[in-house]
Amino acid sequence: MLRRVTTEHADDARDIQEPQASQIALTWTGEPGRMEELTHGMLLDQADRAAAALARLGVRAGDQVAVHLPLVPESVIATLACGRLDATRITLPVSLTVPEMASRTRELGARVLITADAAFWDGAIRPVKAVLDHALARGRAAGGDQSRTVLVVNRCARPVSWTPGRDRWWHEALDECAPRSVRR
Repeated sequence: MLRRVTTEHADDARDIQEPQASQIALTWTGEPGRMEELTHGMLLDQADRAAAALARLGVRAGDQVAVHLPLVPESVIATLACGRLDATRITLPVSLTVPEMASRTRELGARVLITADAAFWDGAIRPVKAVLDHALARGRAAGGDQSRTVLVVNRCARPVSWTPGRDRWWHEALDECAPRSVRR
């Protein structure tokens, strides 16, 4: 049975959703044989925390957030977080080359970019953040804006280049926005 929540009953929306909070909302299967499941409650919590983290980084309604992620749960969470802030999610496909990425990031001027350290596909680990790093360096050399934050999703547990003051771990940014009882 489909339940519809209207804006007239927005205060009751959480009450309606609570019975579904423990139901699986997202199942992700990746390489090599990795699987993650998020319940509705977990997904909403992560989206709320991601929205709070983006807001702390200065993202406001109407702003653009560039998302350079493979197909991972954090991509969905980033979309929901942008929706909560009324910000626009702009997808930067992981298949873009450095020149294409440099051009897109210059055009966008997004204050926050979300990327992954690396990703598995076709049985190999492929760089993701490294492409973004090269594109941002190319953009700076062309006189582009340097006041950006790069949130990095840890997906492959491997060394990753880091720019202090610009780069931040996604999970740490979300942990800072967790309720006190949940913080580690």
